[in-house]
Amino acid sequence: MNRRVPAAFAPAVTGVLVLTACGSPGAGGSGGAAADGVTTLRFVAADYGSNGRNPSRAYWDDLVGAFERVNPKIKVDVQVFDWNDISARLATMVQNKQYPDIVEGPGYASFSAAGLLYTTDQELNQSVQSDLIPALARAGDQGGALYGVPFVSSSRAFLINNALWKKAGLPMNGNQAVAPKTWAGVQRAATRMKAAGVSIPLGLPLGSEEAQAESFMWEMNNGGGYVDASGKWVINSAANVATFKQLGKWVDAGLTEKDPGSVKRTDLYADFASGKVGMLNGMPIQLDDIKKNNLDVTWASLPTAQAGGTPQTLGVGDWIYGFTSGGHAAQIKAFLDFAFQKRWQVRFDEEYDLLPVTEDAVRQVESDVPELVPFLKALPNAQFVPVSAPEWDVVNAQVKTRIGGALKDPQGVLTTLQTAAVSAGR
Repeated sequence: MNRRVPAAFAPAVTGVLVLTACGSPGAGGSGGAAADGVTTLRFVAADYGSNGRNPSRAYWDDLVGAFERVNPKIKVDVQVFDWNDISARLATMVQNKQYPDIVEGPGYASFSAAGLLYTTDQELNQSVQSDLIPALARAGDQGGALYGVPFVSSSRAFLINNALWKKAGLPMNGNQAVAPKTWAGVQRAATRMKAAGVSIPLGLPLGSEEAQAESFMWEMNNGGGYVDASGKWVINSAANVATFKQLGKWVDAGLTEKDPGSVKRTDLYADFASGKVGMLNGMPIQLDDIKKNNLDVTWASLPTAQAGGTPQTLGVGDWIYGFTSGGHAAQIKAFLDFAFQKRWQVRFDEEYDLLPVTEDAVRQVESDVPELVPFLKALPNAQFVPVSAPEWDVVNAQVKTRIGGALKDPQGVLTTLQTAAVSAGR
């Protein structure tokens, strides 16, 4: 079981993406109906496999085959792309007016803001909508309308290698590490681990793969984040600047990787699995590698900046949504209703150590995979990055390439990102 690790979407695809199916799409076109009355849907999905292993294409081929057998008048042309590439591919497709019919993977906000997407009501039966986990469904709201439908989710927790913790002489409670509850505790533990010869006491992946999530976890546990309660961008808030000042001190002290801004989460997780990393912000996709490598670990709440703080966790949702250009609302709805059946949801989540988005699938996964229960229980109260903000695509891309610089220049880099967010909204 290996998710896009991560890519938070396997070998890179190069060149311009050209979609083919039942004829060539015209400007604004998307798929079409052949003379025999068969409609072809173009479906673009993210790959959740790891380094070419366990590719998502196999899952979608099975699902589409089953769907087409009971819907002979609908064909689905599936194209699966690496998670790190899919956003750029979609941007190229939209720019060239070669719209897909359905996308599963990255955020939807800029597309819905441009009037390109169906609302959830138009593409998903009410029975499925009412079964969605409320916190996830709300994350798809944009201006009072729902556009993005959560397809798969995850939450995060603080992860400790118990063997390295013991090596550093840090306190244990039975066979579990006494996890640090504050950043001061993280610093003390990392300092002891460094003295004990641990290669990377604290993993801090601020590289291009998913820097936006890593940043958010530290920021929100210091009272910060990307937006305030009203939805106003506050990237260069005093809390966020203080957060990166602290992270920068840990980097300078040698408690993390030498250059966190170049470290991808996939690579850091591999280092953790090989016993090189003492602590990091972890997620369920690591369960399989932990088991394979016989690692003894402790999962705990994310530490807070100050004593007495309420630990905040990150919720992650990947999305599925339909483009209006092809006029295939009925066919898209038929496909999504099929894809959200419990058996397909459960299979995908258990295959990639991810969390379901529907209540009936949650109950099944809780029974099948007890290790996921803590993450499932955290999900309803988790915080999400502002995926429904139309500016998020711009902010997300810039955070991934720039945020490493905030370790040296917190005020300057965060202000640059704040300016980009505000400008994108004009």
